[in-house]
Amino acid sequence: MKDRLRALYCDHLSIMRGKMLPNHKIGDDSTRFCRSTFGVHYDRDLLNAPGAMTYQGLPDMELKWRHDDIRQGWDPHTQIVLGDLYDDAGEPLGLCPRGALKRAVAAWEAHGLRPKVGIELEAFALQADENGRLEPYDTPGAVVYGTGPFADPLRFNDRIWEMAEELGFSLDMITAEYDAPQFEYTLTFDDAVKAVDDIVLFRLMAREIALEYGIILTFMPKPIAEAGGSGMHINFSFIDESGGNALSSGPKGGPEHMNDLARGCLAGLLHHHKGLAGLIAPSANSYMRLQPGSLSGFWRNWGGDHRNVTTRISSEGGAKARLEHRTADASANPYTAVAAVLHAARLGVETGYALPPIETGDGFEKTDAKEGTATDLRGAMDALEKDTVLAGAVGADLVANHVFMKRKEVQKTRDLEGEALRDFYVYFI
Repeated sequence: MKDRLRALYCDHLSIMRGKMLPNHKIGDDSTRFCRSTFGVHYDRDLLNAPGAMTYQGLPDMELKWRHDDIRQGWDPHTQIVLGDLYDDAGEPLGLCPRGALKRAVAAWEAHGLRPKVGIELEAFALQADENGRLEPYDTPGAVVYGTGPFADPLRFNDRIWEMAEELGFSLDMITAEYDAPQFEYTLTFDDAVKAVDDIVLFRLMAREIALEYGIILTFMPKPIAEAGGSGMHINFSFIDESGGNALSSGPKGGPEHMNDLARGCLAGLLHHHKGLAGLIAPSANSYMRLQPGSLSGFWRNWGGDHRNVTTRISSEGGAKARLEHRTADASANPYTAVAAVLHAARLGVETGYALPPIETGDGFEKTDAKEGTATDLRGAMDALEKDTVLAGAVGADLVANHVFMKRKEVQKTRDLEGEALRDFYVYFI
């Protein structure tokens, strides 16, 4: 058959939605979806969420894409594209997460700086037993930084690597993580929108390939109560007008070599820490991961080469100088999460927030920081609503929809525990 087009967008729940379209759509084009998709929850409950227009006739929204953004997909005879959402008047849709990231990038570009982003994803592999019940993928001999058949007996990660290379994804690493059967996937730094486009497509590809092997590859924050959590670490830097790394003050990195831009970004991330969590760790399951002493980005703190702080200053300088924010998980829409982190950092630079002292504790038995994220999703939504500055920067429409849907999620998950809570999310994240 002729090549078809798979046109996609990443929604408010970080679910990829789209259509298979005929060959003549491969070019600058568009297609329509029901706007009230932004009122649909994980359990397919259709809600009258802000902006979804569920009670106003469930009107259309339009997904538009450019020919230059179309790429080869991983299914035969299928090309794939991500687009931007517009309302029925042809204006950018305020609920569109990709549009929110583009606004965040433009706000930095107004300062003469171009954000560069690298995302680290962690995931657990699950498989069904003879009764159809999900259990951890059997990986005898798996260790942290494990590679090869002891870490992945079915070798589904080899197929993911092979396909990523074939499709032009720039893989930096695949390795086994601390808790078997957990894996880390990292793509190399790129311009912010390109980097997030790549990560959402890579994540979808990895999940679909794993499914061919009978594996449910889930990026949810804590699918196995007895194991550690999975994060979505957001690394970022900026290219200045001369082409240099604006976070660099020379060949050496680390806290002792930070410049004013890095300090401002840090101050913004710490100032907006609690509100930010509501956007970048936005599921009930997120707060099983976000705990003290869990290397998860719980505390309002920062440090150098220290995995038990929330914002980590790379010890690399020069072109590799960067900040790493460690609170986010992949229940967040990656476009929204990166936009929120970039906005919080920018607000720190523009507003001149004070930067608290560096964390000196080990993060296990001693921590200087006294304030963390909220301890549950309800508290996270309260904190996000209170942070009107951050919410206004990310987008009032998007945040209003987000808070409404997540408060409904609090109600939907309040009586769920263990496997029931896991299964509310696991097939979608």
